[in-house]
Amino acid sequence: MSTFAGKWEKQQGQGFADRVRESVRNPGPLKPRLDLAIRQIQVQIAKLDATSAKLRERDTQIFNKVVNSLQKHDTQHASVFANELAEIRKMNKMVTQAKLALEQIVLRLNTITELGDIVVTLTPAMAVIRNVKQGLSGVLPEAESEIGEISGLLSSILVDAGTVGGYSLNFEAANEDAERILAEASAVAEQRMKEKFPEIPTSLPSTEQSSEGSSF
Repeated sequence: MSTFAGKWEKQQGQGFADRVRESVRNPGPLKPRLDLAIRQIQVQIAKLDATSAKLRERDTQIFNKVVNSLQKHDTQHASVFANELAEIRKMNKMVTQAKLALEQIVLRLNTITELGDIVVTLTPAMAVIRNVKQGLSGVLPEAESEIGEISGLLSSILVDAGTVGGYSLNFEAANEDAERILAEASAVAEQRMKEKFPEIPTSLPSTEQSSEGSSF
């Protein structure tokens, strides 16, 4: 265990900026690399949060266009806007789910204190991050690349930890754990979407249409 203690506690002498690729190439101590991975994931969480905020703003704009079109009895444009709104909400749910999943990974990584914890925690974390990377490929291409670098860093830590401690990886159990994390994130994201966004209208109440129609 003394070998692991040295690799876990020894601090790196170089700075933090632009270190992900270098950390993958030059393994070094485990704890500083794990801390680096956590910070990089937190950066992605912040970016996803900002993206979600922009999508919410866009959602409000398009929702109002749907309502205005219905008030004008312009069902053709209302349908076009409604379809666009549905796509925006689909993207926002995906972004929210990815953010929630990454938050769970950060929570787990922050609890690591022993070599065995690294293996048990990182194996499902890798599966979750791969899923997040794939899910965001069509929404945030730049995030796909950055999360890919994080995945490479975590993979190198996992391999190094397994080598030092002689642990075997239980991928079956890890995949089940990863599926639970993703399923929970999906359920929470779905609930948040329902709470934050009104249903897409297909028509307006007749009283509202009659009262509003005279103003157009």
